[in-house]
Amino acid sequence: MQYRILLPENFTEDKQYPLVLVLHGAGERGNNNSSQLVHGSNLFASDENREQFPAIVIFPQCPKGDYWANATIDRSTKPIKLKFSLESKPTKSLELVMNLLQTYLQKPFVKKEQIYVGGLSMGGLGTFEILYRQPNTFAAAFAICGAGNPEGAKEYAKNTNLWVFHGANDDVINPQESINMVSGILKYGGKPNFSLYANDNHNSWDSAFAEPALLPWLFSKSKRIKNDK
Repeated sequence: MQYRILLPENFTEDKQYPLVLVLHGAGERGNNNSSQLVHGSNLFASDENREQFPAIVIFPQCPKGDYWANATIDRSTKPIKLKFSLESKPTKSLELVMNLLQTYLQKPFVKKEQIYVGGLSMGGLGTFEILYRQPNTFAAAFAICGAGNPEGAKEYAKNTNLWVFHGANDDVINPQESINMVSGILKYGGKPNFSLYANDNHNSWDSAFAEPALLPWLFSKSKRIKNDK
């Protein structure tokens, strides 16, 4: 799997750093190892944020034809229709991402109580799914214009801090999908942040990545370490 990694300035293996996994949308799929940086990478790569929040940030790239989430997708309607089965196996790309993450979790310079994941659109789907599949790994996560199976939140709602974003005018992924996920998280004991942008269409990632509180919120979260299933 192609991926880019951003290391903190003056990185040394003698220190420990938080790790952030960022999952891109369907439009950034491919094998050029650069398209996945289109949305969000500038936020983490800015001099100010690298100084204030030194972290290891991984940007994997999903090949064309595959998805981060194992979903049944009906594109004959707009917004598209999505169905998620909790019994389905991960896609090849998500399996590779989970393997990649496990490789880094073995590194002594990774702060295991500060592992984060986030994504937009298809990456929002992948965010909810990787939380379901590895519920004890992540201290916090953000999902932008995503979707998932609300019943899957039972596995991670109490373990992971969530911030969910969506645009009220989204005509690609219905904002009701995020509302359903927030409802599922609340149902199973989570306390998520939820930002619904009244004027945004599918590109609510622009508003989400412009949120001044996003990174301070993300990096303020840590958790006790447990072994995943």
